[in-house]
Amino acid sequence: MVTQNQKKGSGMDIRSVGVIGAGQMGNGIAHVMSLAGYEVVLSDVSQEALDGATSKIEKNMARQVGRGLITEDEKNTATGRIRTTLQLADIGGTDLVIEAATERETIKQAIFEDLLPHIQPHTILTSNTSSISITRLASRTDRPERFMGFHFMNPVPVMQLVELIRGIATDEETFATCKGVVDRLGKTAASAEDFPAFIVNRILMPMINEAVYTLYEGVGSVQSIDQSLKLGANHPMGPLELADFIGLDTCLAIMNVLHDGLADTKYRPCPLLTKYVEAGWLGRKTQRGFYDYRSDAPVPTR
Repeated sequence: MVTQNQKKGSGMDIRSVGVIGAGQMGNGIAHVMSLAGYEVVLSDVSQEALDGATSKIEKNMARQVGRGLITEDEKNTATGRIRTTLQLADIGGTDLVIEAATERETIKQAIFEDLLPHIQPHTILTSNTSSISITRLASRTDRPERFMGFHFMNPVPVMQLVELIRGIATDEETFATCKGVVDRLGKTAASAEDFPAFIVNRILMPMINEAVYTLYEGVGSVQSIDQSLKLGANHPMGPLELADFIGLDTCLAIMNVLHDGLADTKYRPCPLLTKYVEAGWLGRKTQRGFYDYRSDAPVPTR
């Protein structure tokens, strides 16, 4: 809802948030938004995905209760703020929309085109994209000045950073509004310019890609590469383990965005990464990637 007589650049009052996509990122975004007091409408094309999201949110909040991070009453109140729907049009009544669909530009563009007839004049549109041009996505809508990147880190309830990415037309009020939402979530906003993969993935994905090249060229095994970065660089997860957690299809998509957008051969995706994606070995979500997760303990696949 827009409040009256707001100062320019001070931001508008956000009371409801629409989240498009009930996958790993979408359910995490719905989780933190509801705990922060926002009314949430979570949309997906799959009822199974919506059911899975509500179940996961309930489970993750119960874990927070068990750790003393929130109370049982706070959990129950927050889950009561989340409404799910198969109809994209139901998102239209919200003040802020966060698109968290598959990392494919054509899919994101189609979602925004379908949503446009249903949203309010003041509604802010954002994308949780980890790499795609915000300016280009915004240009396909009727409100490029009210469009920006709102990139959460995975897992959303745990990770403290949110990248806020202005498109070339994003106005100051939109940025201030989104910054205010991040503050209310208790997270930290990092302002990034609209260049391929922004900040985190501009640095992280080439490291992962180089780890895959190191495996591809036989310099080290899956286990030795991950062990070296965990013990030698004090990383909490090895790069190949992290790639499996993110999803190898997502890693490949971001590397392709970097390679296409910056035209530099240093961003060329490793052929082995491409091969794993072609095989459907996408990491944890398919039970096989650089590790096989089908037994009690992950086993390296190379």
